[in-house]
Amino acid sequence: MKDATKPESTSERDRWNTVRDNPQRTKGHYESYYVRANHPQRALAFWIRHTIFRPADTGKPAQGELWAVWFDGETEEIVAAMEQMPLSRCAFSSQRLGAQIGHSILNDEVLYGTARQRSSELSWELSLRGGDAPLLLLPSHLYERALPRAKSVVPRPNVTLSGNLLINGSRRVDIDNWIGSQNHNWGTRHTDRYAFGQVCGFDDAPDTFLECASVKLKLGPFWTPPMTSAVIRVEGREYSATGLRRALDSRSSLSYFDWKFDTRGNGFSLSVHMTAPRYRFAGLSYRNPPGGEKTCLNSKLARCHATLRRSGLPDRELHCEQRAAFEILTDDDHHRVPILT
Repeated sequence: MKDATKPESTSERDRWNTVRDNPQRTKGHYESYYVRANHPQRALAFWIRHTIFRPADTGKPAQGELWAVWFDGETEEIVAAMEQMPLSRCAFSSQRLGAQIGHSILNDEVLYGTARQRSSELSWELSLRGGDAPLLLLPSHLYERALPRAKSVVPRPNVTLSGNLLINGSRRVDIDNWIGSQNHNWGTRHTDRYAFGQVCGFDDAPDTFLECASVKLKLGPFWTPPMTSAVIRVEGREYSATGLRRALDSRSSLSYFDWKFDTRGNGFSLSVHMTAPRYRFAGLSYRNPPGGEKTCLNSKLARCHATLRRSGLPDRELHCEQRAAFEILTDDDHHRVPILT
């Protein structure tokens, strides 16, 4: 448990946003910078991602990928688009947040661009401001090591976004102080299976932030048990249950599309239940650097209930009805979610 204070400068945030891609890498590499946000009250959300994809097969070209998904829980419509282009038309900063795919840009202040795919088109012009101190889902020393092969950090939790989105060239959505996050992940291969969750403000605790994941790894013909890491910031304090021992001591269950877990850290325990109906998921196909593809079932309109128990303090019951991010990575094809990109 520690203070969850905001950084005095952007130096720490810059550190966690610097690009990790190495053109000399022979094992392959993926790296993504994404921003997501939800309407404060309505069932509306978006997710925009800038990605480097470098296959382990050096005979295949490295590419940049621009992803965008609009989630409308009022009409139950999901619009998704993804564009690919040569990495020579992309740029990523080694000093701070700076991701460019063609003419689409993400930096500390602005996010603008357009993604087109078949009959879907999404355009955005957004500004970013505020945000809390970076949040780590792994012990800090593991980010510089080869294992685990997939790493994730939130350089800017609870960032405020304003501007507009244009959906299929005709519908304009004004984004007025939506709360979300700016995220960075990378690795030499995607995790074999995972459930991932994030909440940028619960309905009854708008400053609270939750980041959590349950993963399963395949070691030869065998699968590990589910291993869960979680960090929650509430009432100005951070409660962290990360590291291998904590992950192995946790308990979790996942079925389409319902995820529960229990974990504990120093002086606290955390129980989380996250769920969303099938029709609120977008199916996305992620290429894996070693070869093949994984399917990401991606929702930004999930329900989450969390119970935080702390020594010497009252229990905290936290709930959000439709503002949680919930993702499932799988190679199973029985989910019956349409693959949109």
